[in-house]
Amino acid sequence: MRGASTPVWLAEYMSGVPAQIEPEAYRSLAEVIERSCDQFRDAIAYENMGVRLSYDDVDRLSQDFASYLQNVLGLQRGDRVAVMMPNLLQYPVAVFGILRAGMVVVNVNPLYTPRELEHQLKDSGARAIVIIENFASTLQQVVKATPLEAVITTQVGDLAPFPKSLITNFVVKRVKKMVPEWHIADSVQFRTALARGKAQPYHRAALDHDDVAFLQYTGGTTGLSKGATLTHGNLVSNLLQMHAWIGPRLSQGSDIVITALPLYHIFALTVNCLLFLHVGGKNVLITNPRDMPGFVAELGRHRFTAFTGVNTLFGGLLNTPGFDQLDFSALKFTVGGGTAVQQVVGQKWQKVTGVGLTEGYGLTETSPGVCFSPLDKPEWNGTIGVPLPSTDVILLDDDNRPAELGAAGELCVKGPQVMRGYWQKPEENEKVFTADGYLRTGDVATMDARGYFKIVDRKKDMILVSGFNVYPNEIENVVALHPGVLEVACIGVPDDKSGEAVKVFVVRKDPELTAATLREHCKQNLTGYKVPKAIEFRDALPKSNVGKILRKELRA
Repeated sequence: MRGASTPVWLAEYMSGVPAQIEPEAYRSLAEVIERSCDQFRDAIAYENMGVRLSYDDVDRLSQDFASYLQNVLGLQRGDRVAVMMPNLLQYPVAVFGILRAGMVVVNVNPLYTPRELEHQLKDSGARAIVIIENFASTLQQVVKATPLEAVITTQVGDLAPFPKSLITNFVVKRVKKMVPEWHIADSVQFRTALARGKAQPYHRAALDHDDVAFLQYTGGTTGLSKGATLTHGNLVSNLLQMHAWIGPRLSQGSDIVITALPLYHIFALTVNCLLFLHVGGKNVLITNPRDMPGFVAELGRHRFTAFTGVNTLFGGLLNTPGFDQLDFSALKFTVGGGTAVQQVVGQKWQKVTGVGLTEGYGLTETSPGVCFSPLDKPEWNGTIGVPLPSTDVILLDDDNRPAELGAAGELCVKGPQVMRGYWQKPEENEKVFTADGYLRTGDVATMDARGYFKIVDRKKDMILVSGFNVYPNEIENVVALHPGVLEVACIGVPDDKSGEAVKVFVVRKDPELTAATLREHCKQNLTGYKVPKAIEFRDALPKSNVGKILRKELRA
C-alpha cells in the first residue's frame, strides 16, 4: 500500500508537532466558532479601519445573521449562500452566520465580471448573496439569470459606530465615487437583516464532518470554474493541522495577525480567519493592500506577531518607503503561500524584519494546507517544506508508479483535508483522484532524502498570477469571442511583479485588429489579473499533426 511506511519527513518536524491530528476534537466549524467566542468573549477578534469587533460581537452578530437566513428568508440546511466582498468586518459575520445556520458558503471574488459571476451563481445554485454595494452593478447585470432569491447589500462602513459609519459610507459613495449606480429590486441592507434576525429565535444546526461548509471555486481547464466541495471535516482537519504546526509559536488570546490576503481566498480563510479565531487572536483586516503607503501606515499602528502574504505583497512592502522603519520586535513568523517566494524577496524580508519567511504549499482542493517548512528552519531554501501531520504525499511518474528518490513526478495528496470532490462534476472527480484515493494536484515535484518537496513544473498549463490560478483555456475562449480573431493560444511568461503574467498569441481574422482593442475586449469579460499583459500577433501558430496548438513551442 502506497505511503504505508513511516514517512522520512517526520524527522524534520519541530519538537512538539505530532505525526497525526485528532479531527474529532470538533464536530464542525460552527463548534469552533462558538467555543472560541465563549472562551475569548472580551478579546478583540477583528479590526478594520480602526473599528473593532470583540469575540462577543462576532458571536452575537453572526447568530443574528444565521437567524435571518433561517427565519426570515426561510433557507434550509445545505442551501448555498454567496458572499462577495473584500476584507471587511462584515465578512466574518456573514460567513460565520451562514455556517452556524447549517448552510454552505460560496465565496465569490469581488472583481469578477458579469460572465464569471453568473456562471458561479448558477453552478452553485446559490439562493442568496451578501454583496458589498461597490459591486452591486455587476450583479444587477446578471441577477435575473441566476437562481438567487435574496440579495443582501452592505456598505464599507456598516459595522462602524455612528457617526463614523455614516461618514465612511458618504465618503466612499459621494466623495470617492467608488459605488457605481445600481438597482436590484427587493434587495435588503445588511444592517436591516441583522436587526430582523435578532428579533427571531436562532436554531443551532446539528452539523458533523460530512456536512458541506464551503463551495470554494477554482479555475477549470475547460474554461469554467469548478467548485471544490469542502466539508466541515476538511476545514476542521486543516485548521488542526495548521495549529499543530504553528501552535507552538502562538499564545492563547494575544496574537495579532495581519490579514492583507483576501478572506475569500482559501489561504487567508483557513490560516488567518479560522486558525487565529481558534487561538483567540486578533485579525487586522486590510481592505485595500494595493495602497502600499496606506498599508504601511496601518502596520505602524499594531505590534503584530504574525504576517501572511504572497511574493508580490512582500516585494511591494519591501519597496515602500517607511516599511523598513516599522517595529518588528513582536513578529514571530511570516508565512508565504499562493505562489513561490523568490529567493531575493525571502532574503530581503529576513534582513529587514529580522524574521525568516516560511513557505507553505497547498491548493483550494486541500483546504488548502499540504506541505509547510518547519518554523524552526525559516531560511529560504526553495522548497515547499514537508507534509503536514496526517498528510501523505507521493510522487507518481507517467506510468502511475512511485517516482524514484530525486526524480520528478506528479505530486499527489491524501489526508483528511482533501476535498470530497468537485461540485456536480463526477467526470472530473474520476480524473483527479487515483484508484486508492490520492488527489492529483497537477504539480510536478521532486523529494529529497529528508522528505522536503520542491515544485519543478506544472503538469497542467495553469498560470499563477500573484497567487491566483489562471487557466489558458478560459483566456483563449474569451479572446476567440472577438470577431477579429482567427486563432489564439495562451501561455504564462515570467513577470517581476506578479511571478507570472498572461501572454496570448493571436492570428488575426481582421487585419485592422489592434492589441489595445483586444485587451479592452478582455477587460469586459475577465477579472483584471486574467487580462493578457502581452499580446503578440503572428501569421500562424505551431500545431501538432492532428491540429492541436502546441503551447510548449510557444513557451520555448
